[in-house]
Amino acid sequence: MPNIPFRERLEHGVVLLDGAMGTMLHARENLPIDSCFDLLNLTDPGAVESVHALYLDAGAEILETNTFSANVLKLAACDLQERCAEINRAGVTIARRAIEASGRDNVYVAGSVGPLGQRLAPFGRLTPEEALEAFAIQTRALIEAGADLLLFETFTDLHEIALAVQAARSVQADIPIVAQLTFNRDNRTALGDTPVQVARALADQRVDVLGVNCSGGPSQLLRIVQAMHRAAPEAALSVVPNAGWPEMVGGRVMYPATPDYFGDYALAFKQAGACLIGGCCGTTPEHIQAMRRALDDPAREAPALLSVRDLVAEPLSEAPEQPTALARKLAAGDFVVTVEMPPPHSFTAQKVIASAELLREAGVDFINVSDSPMARMRMSPWAVCHLIQQNVGVETVLHFPTRGRNLLRVQGDLLAAHALDVRNVFVVMGDPTVIGDYPDSFDTHDIAPSALIHLIKHNLNAGSDQAGSSIGLPTSFLVGCALNINARALDREVKLLHKKIEAGADFALTQPVFDPAVIERFHNAYAAQFGPLTLPVLAGILPLYGARHAAFLHNEVPGIEIPAALRERITAAGDTSPEEGVLIAQELLQAIQPVAQGVYLMPAFGRYDLAAAVIDSLGRSRSTAGPHSTGARS
Repeated sequence: MPNIPFRERLEHGVVLLDGAMGTMLHARENLPIDSCFDLLNLTDPGAVESVHALYLDAGAEILETNTFSANVLKLAACDLQERCAEINRAGVTIARRAIEASGRDNVYVAGSVGPLGQRLAPFGRLTPEEALEAFAIQTRALIEAGADLLLFETFTDLHEIALAVQAARSVQADIPIVAQLTFNRDNRTALGDTPVQVARALADQRVDVLGVNCSGGPSQLLRIVQAMHRAAPEAALSVVPNAGWPEMVGGRVMYPATPDYFGDYALAFKQAGACLIGGCCGTTPEHIQAMRRALDDPAREAPALLSVRDLVAEPLSEAPEQPTALARKLAAGDFVVTVEMPPPHSFTAQKVIASAELLREAGVDFINVSDSPMARMRMSPWAVCHLIQQNVGVETVLHFPTRGRNLLRVQGDLLAAHALDVRNVFVVMGDPTVIGDYPDSFDTHDIAPSALIHLIKHNLNAGSDQAGSSIGLPTSFLVGCALNINARALDREVKLLHKKIEAGADFALTQPVFDPAVIERFHNAYAAQFGPLTLPVLAGILPLYGARHAAFLHNEVPGIEIPAALRERITAAGDTSPEEGVLIAQELLQAIQPVAQGVYLMPAFGRYDLAAAVIDSLGRSRSTAGPHSTGARS
């Protein structure tokens, strides 16, 4: 047992928590990510202990028990509810054994407790009494086995975590408690609570430490903990981020944030007032070791890091339709310029229209309208496409994710878009609801992107639905597909693109490119398997806003790699970094013209003026006269 009580230790500087357990077991034991990791406490305790030992060697001062999902409700899914207490007690025993083997003093065992996995009434069917009972069973086992503290983590509901705290105190009134919620990309919980509301609510619960874990990467959690500190300046704070947003590579879940990046943020978290820091999903002993070194180096200063602000009827004529302007340009081999815009978080679109006017005047050919980016609620994008085409006179490309739609809605929504004169569609999988405003929403996806491309080109464009029933006149969609041209698993991406081409894809849009050589690399890889790539490719370009923006993209956004030379260059620009970012984007645009048929601009933070500045390098600026009287498809 530790010589210094946990509460006393909090008064003597930052305490370093360990990192991810599931990530390590997934990688080391080759277990599926949806395995019941908690059961390993009984079936393979050595595997769990070995992970604990690695975090101890890395310098962690708190070990979390391998019990995050070990409550009776979640264990019931594996028919293990009767072994709940046994699994939790074993989790404490294993952690304690690892500490004893290390010979270290003053290392604490935190009993890990996660949410119950069922919604509380009135949003679900779980009653408060049932929740209290489930939490009491788990916390009693952890406390009786000798946990030094309880760590409630990754909660999304303030009511649920309050019940967890209540249950724990009914078992042992003075048990130290760390209480953490997780936030969506808009910096709100799944039920819409802000960091300020969370901090004040948990402070009222009189927990020992309150904070945030999981969520996104370090930059997001730095903003959240800063807000929490302002709301509850007397509270002890914890911050435990993921290693960025995950991606699938070769069948494994990968996280982009590096250990050195975490080392920088360890100091930033300390500077923001956190007294307990660590790592959540995707972090490893290397991340914890980097944080340990940073905290132990008295000469090391916290760097300046990113702080992003919240920031119609059936056709009357059976005459065949003319190809869209995009189809004509692609067929002619013209270099195409398109810019992405998200829909508004309201039913008004004045700002969208004004921004589209700015881009039209700069010489943009088309505007891409995204659909609920990052799984956040937004106006339906086909309405935005229609408004832009009617009011601005610029043809649009509708982003159409398969996720979140069953097969009936997929086809109905496409017919609605066609009725609104939207003909260009960009088919993608879409962001999972778990990362957005409503993580518990039903996240159905009856159809994969390649299958949807086939359905559009071979069914709807032929006048029938997927079931073979007539839809009257055929649609006339031009269909784009996504291309991860920076993919680490290059062979897999080549095969995926070929499948989409066989399905009927007419063009491809890529993720942001910061090294034109990756385009040639992909072309060569594709040619080696399937012959020359003839599909028009519009290369993504994302103008960098500054050094912190570049670091965030490079470390936390899957599929984006920024060469060190560009990151150094944007850093050296200092206060003029937005202008330097435009210059870099202009240079990239010029460099990709020989190897791509267009550019797909993705301006950060709604800075369409920067996108316009990039386009200026092509000498395309148009008259500021009003929109075309005949509409976008004239």
